[in-house]
Amino acid sequence: MITSDPGEFLARLGQLESPRARALPRSVLMVLPEQFYVEPETAIDNVYLDLHHRADPALALAQTEALASLIESVGVPVKRFAGWPGQPDGVFSNNVFATAPGRAVVGHMAFPSRRAESQREDIRRWLIEQGYALTDLSCLNCIAELTGPLIIDRARNVGLCGMSGRVDEAGVQAMHPALGLDLTFCFDLAPGEYHTNVVLSVLAGRACIFDPGAIADRTVVDTLEKAFEGSCVTITAQEKQAFVGNCIALTDRDLFMSAKAEQALSAGTRHALQALGFTIHSTDLSELELAGGSLRCMVTELF
Repeated sequence: MITSDPGEFLARLGQLESPRARALPRSVLMVLPEQFYVEPETAIDNVYLDLHHRADPALALAQTEALASLIESVGVPVKRFAGWPGQPDGVFSNNVFATAPGRAVVGHMAFPSRRAESQREDIRRWLIEQGYALTDLSCLNCIAELTGPLIIDRARNVGLCGMSGRVDEAGVQAMHPALGLDLTFCFDLAPGEYHTNVVLSVLAGRACIFDPGAIADRTVVDTLEKAFEGSCVTITAQEKQAFVGNCIALTDRDLFMSAKAEQALSAGTRHALQALGFTIHSTDLSELELAGGSLRCMVTELF
């Protein structure tokens, strides 16, 4: 079911099981940056992008490797792919490739400068070799930047899709069955927001963190709080701007965010996350963040 009706969403949500074990990836995929730079085309709708500072390619690569090592330090394997020249945003692989048990999906990017990323035969071939059935949305007439706009509560197999220029109705209709979802709730992001995963994250299938001001309709905010009653952490616009919402839980207890995000955490937000049992891990991603994305954008979960 795909719905934008809060009441219908909550009613159906209450009927779904939520086995926590299926919320956690077995490993992750990352694409290393190759001669990284900030691609100006996506500045059209990405207000987080910084065109005033030139990125250091060597430092961007070192920061990406440091993130991969940090993830491996908690026992989560990382499959690394080399970056390709002329694809600076390829490091944000979760916009282009996504998986669910037995399924892999290739997205359809909104901007022409990013569409070549979806045609990487090495990544497609590797996913198929791992046993995934591949669904290619890049050849369809839609916009579907996968788990950029579509946040998935893996425990309940539910999608939360914030509508913006990075996804359209045809994209939602394509992503829902491709990822095998039972329920998808669609809602509008506030003007100026481009990806849901910058403002909202579902953590290990048992908690949700988001900025209420980044969602257009207050009714949707109330709906999310009911959907994650007792385990919903709200953040401020300042925390969201520092990419706190772009965090990801890769085990039931290990929560990853950039150093910039952790430094922006209020005492209340930090306490709330710790009270939920999460240990916060962070690393400097300042060069990558110049391009308007952060840690969660760089991590493709493999289920």
